[in-house]
Amino acid sequence: MNGFLSVFKRELKGYFATPVAYVFLVIFLFFAGYLPFKDGFFEIRQAELRLFFQWLPWLFIFMVPAAAMRLWAEERKNGSIELLLTLPITINQAVLGKFSAAWAFLGLALLLTFPLPATIYYLGHPDTGLIVSGYIGSFLLAGGFLSVGSFFSAVTKNQVISFILSAAACGILVSAGMPTTVNYLSTMLPANVVGLVEMMSIQSHFDSILRGVIEMKDIAYFIILIVAWIGACTVVLEERKAA
Repeated sequence: MNGFLSVFKRELKGYFATPVAYVFLVIFLFFAGYLPFKDGFFEIRQAELRLFFQWLPWLFIFMVPAAAMRLWAEERKNGSIELLLTLPITINQAVLGKFSAAWAFLGLALLLTFPLPATIYYLGHPDTGLIVSGYIGSFLLAGGFLSVGSFFSAVTKNQVISFILSAAACGILVSAGMPTTVNYLSTMLPANVVGLVEMMSIQSHFDSILRGVIEMKDIAYFIILIVAWIGACTVVLEERKAA
C-alpha cells in the first residue's frame, strides 16, 4: 500500500508541476461547455444534461489519451522507468498508482463541469438521478479509456504514437455500438456476431447508464475492461523489467 500511495502522490503532483494539466483542464472545460450549447442546449427547453453526456464519449476519445500518453511513454523516453522499476515496489503497485492518479485527475476535470448542472437546476427541476448516473457513467467511461491509454503508453516511448493508438482504439470501442455501425455490420455478418460486437462496445453500456438504470452488467463491463487493459499494461512492463 505504501508503494501504491507513493506512486499515486508522485504522479498526481506531476500533473500540476507543469502547465500541461491546466491547459488540459481549460481545453476540456471549453469543449464540454461549447458542444452541448452548439447542439441547442437551450432550444430543447428541457432541464437535462443529455446533450452534455452524449458528447462526452467523443470528447474523451481525444482528451483521455492526451492525459494517458505521458504515463509510461515519458518515463521510457527520459530513462526514468529503469529507476522506477528498481524501487522496492511491485509493477502492480506502480501501474495502479499511476492509473489511479490519472483517473483522479480526470475525475477532477468532471467535477469542474459543475456549472452545467448548476445552470440546469437554476432553470428548472431536472431528474437528479439521471444527472448522478450520468456522472457515474462518465467517470467509468474515463477509467475505461484511461486503461486503454495506459497500455499503449507502456508499449511505446513516443507519446504521439501512444496518443494516436489510444485514440484509435477508443474510437473503435465507441463507434462499434453506434446504430450506423450496427446496421452496416448486419448486412455482412450474422445477427449473433453483430450482437456480440454491440455488446462489447463501450457506447452501449454507457448509454444504458445514462438512462438512469445502473445495472450490474454495465458496471461489470467497465470493471472487466479496466482490469483487462491494466493487466496487459502490467504484462508489458513485467517483460521489460525481465529483459
